[in-house]
Amino acid sequence: MIYILAFAVGSILGLVYSYKQHGEPFVAVTEFNMIYAVISILGWCLAFCSGNVVLSAIGFLLGGFVMGERPGYGRKETAVGLIIAIFMYLLLKFTV
Repeated sequence: MIYILAFAVGSILGLVYSYKQHGEPFVAVTEFNMIYAVISILGWCLAFCSGNVVLSAIGFLLGGFVMGERPGYGRKETAVGLIIAIFMYLLLKFTV
């Protein structure tokens, strides 16, 4: 339950932040935002690989923040974060 709540709060925070940052009705940003990519990678890696309830909740909050932005924003960064987190999870799962 805490993971769903953390993800929902992160999505809402990402949406609010995105609307404050960009006031246009709809603009799809095409460049890759490195700061959001780092937040996404950190968040999804914490969510999947930490093994701790608090750190996983923080990870879902950060992942939801990037994923929950306005339509057209954060989709590439989320994909990169998820791919790296899944790769790290599989790497940790099969090497230990």
